[in-house]
Amino acid sequence: MKKRLEIGLRQARLLCQMAAAERLAFIAEGLPIILASARGFWEASRQLSDRPREANVLEGFATEDAARILILMDAVRCPPKILPSRLGAIASWFYNHLARLIYAEVVGLRFMHVAELRDHVASVRKAHYVDGNFGEFIMPNGSLYKRERQLYVDIEAYEDGKPHWSQPVSYVRPLSAFGPRALQLTESMEALGLFTVQGLTAAADVWGQVDFAEREDRGNARRLTGQLIERLVDLGVPSDSATQTDVDTLYGWQLPMYHFDFSPIHVPLDELKAKQEAIFWSEVGDSGY
Repeated sequence: MKKRLEIGLRQARLLCQMAAAERLAFIAEGLPIILASARGFWEASRQLSDRPREANVLEGFATEDAARILILMDAVRCPPKILPSRLGAIASWFYNHLARLIYAEVVGLRFMHVAELRDHVASVRKAHYVDGNFGEFIMPNGSLYKRERQLYVDIEAYEDGKPHWSQPVSYVRPLSAFGPRALQLTESMEALGLFTVQGLTAAADVWGQVDFAEREDRGNARRLTGQLIERLVDLGVPSDSATQTDVDTLYGWQLPMYHFDFSPIHVPLDELKAKQEAIFWSEVGDSGY
């Protein structure tokens, strides 16, 4: 067997071959580059108030770039004893649209513990779900479908198998002055010095104390965040522009997800049909027919 040539992009798995200090230094080099890319997309999106679809697309790119940072930061937060078994999966999430969308979506959401967060992630990993007032539609994964509909003209089909042209859509919403939550969080991380080698080493040392596997909760996360902020201040790595808002934003960092699975959950058709029927009869019964 000839060995396949591994040259070009999509080489995040090479992180698995690095020693810990080398990996942290390499990640520290890349985080500001990713953040600059995210900022560029976000700032460009704000110039397109008269082109909402294109603005949505650029905002989506900014959000997914910020999510790449959060994925890498979970590799940093992962305890050393389990990191070798999880790093390959984490590196693959760097390229996974669904993983990035989920990372961005859960920023700032207040889940009590890891098990609750895992249940939520499982619910948004489903490849299809039932929608409509009477459960009349079987729809593909909402996050991926929304992303694809913004980006492309495509051919789609519903349950009857009849093809339709899907035109790119925009999701009209007021343009935020502050950017997506994932971008806000990563900007606060940079301001507090987390993108330096010293900052990442501190994050690895502090967060590596606890394996967030199941019942570890927001209390654990808040305690470790406080310890990390104190360490960053002692190291003198926060920038002059860092504010209390950046500190508050860091406390909204989602619980670590390095143990999670982000592959789509395929739901059997008969299960979806049963759900449709249950919704239909529930609605019909409530209407008095």
